[in-house]
Amino acid sequence: MTDKTHDANPSRRQFLAGAAAVGAGAVAGGSASAATPDPLITQVQDWASGLGDGVDATPYGLPIQYESDVVRRNVEWLTADTISSINFTPIHALDGTITPQGCAFERHHSGAIELRKEDYRLMINGLVDTPLVFTYADLERFPRENRVYFCECAANSGMEWAGAQLNGAQFTHGMIHNMEYSGVSLRTLLEEAGVKPEGKWVYVEGADASSNGRSIPLEKAMDDVLVAFKANGEALRKEHGYPVRLVVPGWEGNMWVKWLRRVEVMDQPVESREETSKYTDTLANGVSRKWTWEMDAKSVVTSPSPQAPITHGPGPLVITGLAWSGRGAIAGVDVSLDGGKNWQEARLAAPGTGKALTRFYLDINWDGSEMLLQSRARDTSGYVQPTKAQLREVRGLNSIYHNNAIQTWWVKANGEAENVEVS
Repeated sequence: MTDKTHDANPSRRQFLAGAAAVGAGAVAGGSASAATPDPLITQVQDWASGLGDGVDATPYGLPIQYESDVVRRNVEWLTADTISSINFTPIHALDGTITPQGCAFERHHSGAIELRKEDYRLMINGLVDTPLVFTYADLERFPRENRVYFCECAANSGMEWAGAQLNGAQFTHGMIHNMEYSGVSLRTLLEEAGVKPEGKWVYVEGADASSNGRSIPLEKAMDDVLVAFKANGEALRKEHGYPVRLVVPGWEGNMWVKWLRRVEVMDQPVESREETSKYTDTLANGVSRKWTWEMDAKSVVTSPSPQAPITHGPGPLVITGLAWSGRGAIAGVDVSLDGGKNWQEARLAAPGTGKALTRFYLDINWDGSEMLLQSRARDTSGYVQPTKAQLREVRGLNSIYHNNAIQTWWVKANGEAENVEVS
């Protein structure tokens, strides 16, 4: 059903008229007319009066100072310190789908370690014909794959279970990034070692002090799991597991073990700390679900949102956001301007791809009235993103992980937005 109070397809003429008015207002606090000379056009500016930086000024390119606000942020009260903690991707300030490594969220259990390529070793042991140890140089010699996947912490949006908590898409949904990973299929390495018939699971472990480890069914390990050493074309950053990490497409981020040092083939799961007391979903009756690895379909409007308010007033408005699913590709996204009463289909920037972020847009002509903005994702499995009320009916309020409920932003007449719950 379509909301009748907003024009979802403003014409180019409307857009240009709106742009002229906004541009004129920006010159002199909104009081100038479109015919008022703009000194930024009529006068020679400093940047055109002399020479700029040479090609060697920044051997590794950095963001310009005017984008210094586009950074990861943590929530100080969330953890006792920043060593075993998390920070958040500034998804409200990004566009497209690929997350730059420099602002992709971090999650550490004992801090980000420094491990040289030359000192790196990966052991394949357990129920294999031939236990093997690979160096970094060894891994580079195997057939390589390039795949784009999202990595989402199972606790993403977890603080919102009990109601609206944090005022910003970065904080409610920013435990996610989407990068192009380059590496070797885990299947290739396991086949090199030879998996014995009784092998049913692998236990993967990191080289940091926490020895973070997770059990993965052999079927998944032999499917699409990557042993990755590049992201977005360059070496992994230290905070993302340099020199080698595991990529477990569509499954919760805790399983994407960083600084990967060991893959042990086993006949049963280990039942480690991270898959018993943590990363399980506690239901209303106190019983916890385990092995809830897959990340269900989810979406969020990134702009307008609390950290990205509307600043131009009524007129053409681009509503945009991200959608993803660990069970397949995004098939479509619906957007509501009135808290879920009416929905209209958003435009996908590109067809959805499996287990990767999809960007969506809805172009409207905003009349300046309040909105209750929501997005609802649909994936190729037929799954539809639920409301929080629907999730609570199943899981109650004890959960921390796997909150994929529809998010609501209350956009006010002045363009500012606030996190509210409409479920």
